Amino acid sequence: MSNPRIFQNLIGGAFLPSRSGQTFERRNPADTRDIVGVFQQSNAEDVGLAVAAAKAAFPAWSQIPAPRRGEILLRAATILEARKEQYSHDLTREMGKPLFEAGGDIVEAIGMAQYAGSEGRRMHGVTTPSELPNKFQMSIRQPLGVVGLITPWNFPMAIASWKMLPALVAGNTVVIKPGEDAAVSTYNLVAALTEAGLPPGVVNIVTGYGPGAGQPLVEHPDVALISFTGSTTTGRLVYELGARQIKRVSLEMGGKNPLIVMPDADMELVMQGVVWAAFGTTGQRCTATSRLIVHKDVAEPLVARIIERAQHLRVGNGLDPETEMGPLVNEKQMQRVLSYIEIGQQEGATLRCGGGRITEGDLAHGWFVQPTVFTGVTPQMRIAREEIFGPVLSVITVASLEEAIAVANDVAYGLSASIYTRDINAAYRAMLALEAGIVYINAPTIGAEIHLPFGGVKATGNGHREAGPTMLDVFSEWKSIYIDFSGSLQRAQIDNVE
Repeated sequence: MSNPRIFQNLIGGAFLPSRSGQTFERRNPADTRDIVGVFQQSNAEDVGLAVAAAKAAFPAWSQIPAPRRGEILLRAATILEARKEQYSHDLTREMGKPLFEAGGDIVEAIGMAQYAGSEGRRMHGVTTPSELPNKFQMSIRQPLGVVGLITPWNFPMAIASWKMLPALVAGNTVVIKPGEDAAVSTYNLVAALTEAGLPPGVVNIVTGYGPGAGQPLVEHPDVALISFTGSTTTGRLVYELGARQIKRVSLEMGGKNPLIVMPDADMELVMQGVVWAAFGTTGQRCTATSRLIVHKDVAEPLVARIIERAQHLRVGNGLDPETEMGPLVNEKQMQRVLSYIEIGQQEGATLRCGGGRITEGDLAHGWFVQPTVFTGVTPQMRIAREEIFGPVLSVITVASLEEAIAVANDVAYGLSASIYTRDINAAYRAMLALEAGIVYINAPTIGAEIHLPFGGVKATGNGHREAGPTMLDVFSEWKSIYIDFSGSLQRAQIDNVE
């Protein structure tokens, strides 16, 4: 605590201070007396050096056969497994989530390293018959070049792995700007890759804030792609800046995720799912359940169960193995959540539990807010429409499945949605009608697995999907190849039928 670790930018395989000469501290959000590390406050010059290093490394890296690139990722998975406990501790200390959740973050990175590494031996193109004789045709994937990754703090290793590892196995080189609140996990991920054999310059890290480091990365002409996960407000700016250069941009942004409960649902199962999805990661997930849309016939007894469990959640430092919910990531986020709780009360919603900052004992040194539940929420209230990104659940009552689906869809976002019902017909109607990239039946809105596509619709994203079989689409370019071995001119797109 008295001699915090200093993290320098990783550029071309060397650790370098920022050309700005400025640094910033990151403190443990559960105990701000604990300095996690000191990081470089990078600027456009640092970004330029990192991009140049990635560009120089690209020719050699892209020529390594894809199965060999994949083998490096598979070795990295083994290293991550061996260091899971250490890396989980680091992640909890910098971001705040409990150790058992931090371990899940590392497990996702391990899974992605295994999945993306295996893709080195697939990376399928399409081969089709030609309409002309003595002609062969196929399509292949090729890398884009230098890709820029801007990652958030809430899943600092998992999301970095979702972006970085598919980019690498496809043959790209990388410059990553991790979230300034949780950059240690990115260093840990890259350390595992380096030990696994990743050549210098293939991945470069620049730390700092959005205007100083993020924007220059988006605007750099040698960066072929920006993959961004974060707020919708920032994502719009990234999209606009990228469009000026006709640059490929992949966005994964906000959510206002609904969980629908019908009267025939298993209410104990619902309670468990709601509490986990609303208050897990302190509500700081883009897939968190922030709206409980429940049939009026079962609303009050269900809410009573949820409140009883929420009030007994063990809130504390995530490094304590008994902790179930940690702090918010920083003071700004805590104040944002508290302001929305005040807005909900002003709008006329009923505050049923929580609603305040926790300041007892050692928790006074962190950014802790009580698990909060509002009832009497109407669909037009701000707390029912805007992303809060904290442990705040808004309960909306409805009279039918049709009304529940209409309320669920009546927001700007469309990432994740859920319905609890034992009626298979209702489940199928909902899974088709809900406007979301991810739909769960009898499970909460969190829990996506890396071998299915991840992403949303409407203001949540711009159509790209991370993870799963679609993960290479954003990080590669299709090339169609035609081989004519007829020995004569054959004219395609001409009426050759006799």
